Order: sequence, then C-alpha cells, then structure tokens
Amino acid sequence: MAVLSLATLFILLLTGSALLGKLPFAALALYLGASTVTFLAYWLDKSAARNARRRTPENTLQLLGLIGGWPGALIAQQVLHHKTRKLSFQIVCWTTVVLNCGFLIWLLSPSGWRTLQLLP
Repeated sequence: MAVLSLATLFILLLTGSALLGKLPFAALALYLGASTVTFLAYWLDKSAARNARRRTPENTLQLLGLIGGWPGALIAQQVLHHKTRKLSFQIVCWTTVVLNCGFLIWLLSPSGWRTLQLLP
C-alpha cells in the first residue's frame, strides 16, 4: 500500500506544482501520459504471461518508467501483482524512480528552469 501512496502523492504534488505555476503543464502531461502507457504495458505483459504469448521485454518496461511512467509502473505492479518478486527487476525499477526524480528536482532548480525555458 505504501507504494500506491507514493505514486499517488507524487502525481498530486505534480498537479499542485503545475497549478501553482512551478512546473509546466507539459511535464504533468508527460508523467500522466507515460504512466498510463506504462500501466497498459504492464497489463499487456501480465496478460501475455498468463496466456503464453510473446512478452513485453523488461528493458521496455524499465525505459517507460525512466521517462516518467514510474508512477504507472508502481501502480501496475501492485494492482496487477506483476513483476513484484523479481529482485533484479525491482532494483532497476527503483533506480529509474530515483534517477527520474533526481532529474525532475534538477529541472525545478534555477539552472534547470533556465534550461527548460531555452527549449523551443
């Protein structure tokens, strides 16, 4: 349950930050979109595992988490009971969470914000 709370709290903080003008709405949209796509990828992989079909590569699931879909990944893992027992997968998953959050923190810093404003 703590993992679900973490993902939900993160999305709520992003939403509040966007509403207060501290974060571009595009960033919120990226996280929400990536999380939705990531949740669906986990769901399809779980379905494929149950039905002996071709699976989604773990690297794909991890990359989706890294680009901002980690809240969706954490929610999918808990709701679908998928990829929760494989330690090597969990280590990489949590590493992507830390890396993504670190990048977001930098992006919200003065130097990151200046860099973001330079983008077209």
